[in-house]
Amino acid sequence: MKILIVEDEPKTGDYLRQGLSEAGFVTDLVRDGVDGLHQALHESYDLIVLDVMLPSLDGWRVLQSIRGAGKEMPILFLTARDGVNDRVKGLESGADDYLVKPFAFSELLARVRTLLRRGARTHEPDTLRVADLEVDLRRRRVMRGGRRIDLTAKEFALLELLTRRRGEVLPRSLIASQVWDMNFDSDSNVVEVAIRRLRAKVDDDFEPRLIRTVRGMGYVLEAEDAPR
Repeated sequence: MKILIVEDEPKTGDYLRQGLSEAGFVTDLVRDGVDGLHQALHESYDLIVLDVMLPSLDGWRVLQSIRGAGKEMPILFLTARDGVNDRVKGLESGADDYLVKPFAFSELLARVRTLLRRGARTHEPDTLRVADLEVDLRRRRVMRGGRRIDLTAKEFALLELLTRRRGEVLPRSLIASQVWDMNFDSDSNVVEVAIRRLRAKVDDDFEPRLIRTVRGMGYVLEAEDAPR
């Protein structure tokens, strides 16, 4: 997988390049918007990490030009601009995700991998299945052991995320950003409460138990009946 990093701050750019390279990605790093746009239009990338405040050409215009040229690779905005209007503008302009500085590299890496998986899903099934759990994405319906389970919108979004990423331990920060579109607050228990309510509906009356806590790391949904 090949990633383009467009970041003018030297320490941040070098940090991203080193971290993503160590994670197994091929990376290119450019320091201004003009070079970033040129690279994006003339090279093949699986994903772009794009700063907003760039010399020569800002990230907004780089993004608009990339999308205007018909390029559909995922783009992750990485910026110190943390206002709601900025996030909305970025997403409505065609960005696939928006991460605010300062950031934890582990969260950035999780988001990068999520976007790459999303971009690679060309023939996604309508229904996701794990053991006797069925998640119907089109009709937004959940069945377990042939029994209908009623979920709230957030509970469904949480279960969908866990099911899509089955077998993968998901940190609370990633769950908060994907399901609630919020930066993770270590003092908040919103994720724990939601997991507890979801377990009560999809796990407590069934075997095997599917949603497991990995202490100090996060949550995973898998068919193995491991102790929690």
